[in-house]
Amino acid sequence: MEISDEQRMQVECQRLPPSWQGNGSDADVEVDHHLWPSKDGPLPIFLKFENVEYRVKMTLKNPLTAARVAFASQTRADQGSSCKHILKGIAGSVDPGEILALMGPSGSGKTTLLKILGGRLGGGVKGHITYNDTPYSPCLKRRIGFVTQDDVLFPQLTVEETLVFAAFLRLPACMSKQQKRDRVDAIIAELNLERCRHTKIGGAFVRGVSGGERKRTSIGNEILVDPSLLLLDEPTSGLDSTSASKLIFILQRLAKTRRTIITTIHQPSSRMFHMFDKLLLISDGHAIYHGKARDCMHHFSSLGFVPEIPMNPAEFLLDLATGNLDDISVPEALRGSPDPQEFRSQVIRHLQLKYRAGAEAPAGRRTPTEQLRLAVRAHNKDRRRRSIGWLQQFAVLSRRTFRERASDYLDKMRLAQAVGVALLLGLLWWKSQTGNEAQLRDQVGLIFYICIFWTSSSLFGSVYVFPFEKLYLVKERKADMYRLSAYYASSTLCDAVPHVVYPVLFMAILYFMAGLRRTVPCFFLTLLATLLIVFTSQGTGELLGAAILSVKRAGVMASLVLMLFLLTGGYYVQHIPKFIRWLKYVSFMHYGFNLLLKAQYHGHLTYNCASRGGCQRLQSSPSFGTVDLDGGMREVWILLAMALAYRLLAYFCLLKRISLTPL
Repeated sequence: MEISDEQRMQVECQRLPPSWQGNGSDADVEVDHHLWPSKDGPLPIFLKFENVEYRVKMTLKNPLTAARVAFASQTRADQGSSCKHILKGIAGSVDPGEILALMGPSGSGKTTLLKILGGRLGGGVKGHITYNDTPYSPCLKRRIGFVTQDDVLFPQLTVEETLVFAAFLRLPACMSKQQKRDRVDAIIAELNLERCRHTKIGGAFVRGVSGGERKRTSIGNEILVDPSLLLLDEPTSGLDSTSASKLIFILQRLAKTRRTIITTIHQPSSRMFHMFDKLLLISDGHAIYHGKARDCMHHFSSLGFVPEIPMNPAEFLLDLATGNLDDISVPEALRGSPDPQEFRSQVIRHLQLKYRAGAEAPAGRRTPTEQLRLAVRAHNKDRRRRSIGWLQQFAVLSRRTFRERASDYLDKMRLAQAVGVALLLGLLWWKSQTGNEAQLRDQVGLIFYICIFWTSSSLFGSVYVFPFEKLYLVKERKADMYRLSAYYASSTLCDAVPHVVYPVLFMAILYFMAGLRRTVPCFFLTLLATLLIVFTSQGTGELLGAAILSVKRAGVMASLVLMLFLLTGGYYVQHIPKFIRWLKYVSFMHYGFNLLLKAQYHGHLTYNCASRGGCQRLQSSPSFGTVDLDGGMREVWILLAMALAYRLLAYFCLLKRISLTPL
């Protein structure tokens, strides 16, 4: 009789040693109980990495420097000279329930190694990395939590909102909303965030929680899914000694629930250093120590490196890793070098040679059994099936996006701009007439300014969205929190709300003050044309922002596009030379301006009746020399097609750029 994967996993986990079992399988915890912390903890992961190397290709922006490096490369016949060797054969291991500290000076490769172990770096990586003797696969992504050095959190959300939205997105669909909220409450209590749960995260321009509380919120964001492997990049950076010690103590508690924890650390205090179980000391891409943290001082003393004064172990280790041996006795073989730089290089080479000579193949305390490997495969199978669906992701992201951007949507200055400009234009064009050519020209100028105002407002209002949210998007996509299409649809829909409300308010004020045609069809056609211009401008801004993902360059490009579309809109230049006439056909302002004119005027209407020649048809006016006022409303479909095409292009540009952007 065949059994399911979950049943097989439960059977296999029951065969594991008692120290790995707890009271049941992790599948039971995730499917039936959904409580955190669970009785059993996450599925244990034994991590091994051997001979890990990483090279990055140097990209030189200066062409003279690039030519010089290329010439030197050919001269030396060294094909790898244009690549920087970051990691040079690093090896190590860490068991469930342990904290491995990666230490070393700045630029030694700690963060690079951490990203490789988390599956966040691809090309250029060599070596053998296994998780319970199984290579990395996308199925492991949800078993790994990664806390970046910079806390990438939305500043306008509170601590509780940040964790609740993350829970709704990341936890399985079989959990109810109340169960997800219960897990958030448990994490808030575990991480001592009760005092600030209703405080905004804050940022550069928004007051919020402290640095330690922000870091704990980042950790809570990752342990929501009960990860088996938790990776942290400089978690104590920017914190005082007391806050840093409390944070490491929290990591100790998390490790006791059978999690495997790896963290980079720069220079911890003595108390923090002794909280680590294992230490991997890196110098210039080479490992010079790997083993128990409490044994490192004895190890280096046996090599002849002994501190001559009482010294923090972390300070002592960093001095060794940099070759700075002030107040440290050295072996007899290294004494006598007069050049300090040469002496430091000799010390580092000596430590690297000693480590390679005494290093053994990395091994954990236990060897994972075949049952545990099968449990991992069964545990990670059908992860998509357990995730919430696209519509649920869209709903959660829409609520989060609106909550995050509400201050911008409801900005008083934005409201004052729409109302103020409408009143100003209404006063300048108060009860405008079309009795003669000059008056008609003035009213046409008002219509073109409406087109300019909403094009620029919508274009610059949307071009910065994706560049500003790039870091958040990359981080959450790396964690596989949602589909990019759900994010893009929710972002576009939420941004469309103010792009509808403010133009309607604007036109309701201006239309009647300026004395435009007071018929119901004309009013609604003018409003429709304005909204189509707004939506097309919004799509253009999203396309530019998604294609560039740089705040500065996106703004410059938006200015150039606006100027180009402005000049080819049909007001300043009506008769464009043939060789450049194609520009007006890609300008949505050209179609929007024509549509506004057709909504307001008709060819059979007359003007200039007081002239000697009598009344003339509007179509004969020079203002409409290139516009067929009775030519139908094909511009509606053209603008709709443009708005849709720009958004589709923006989505695919964003998909490509985000996949290539490292975190």
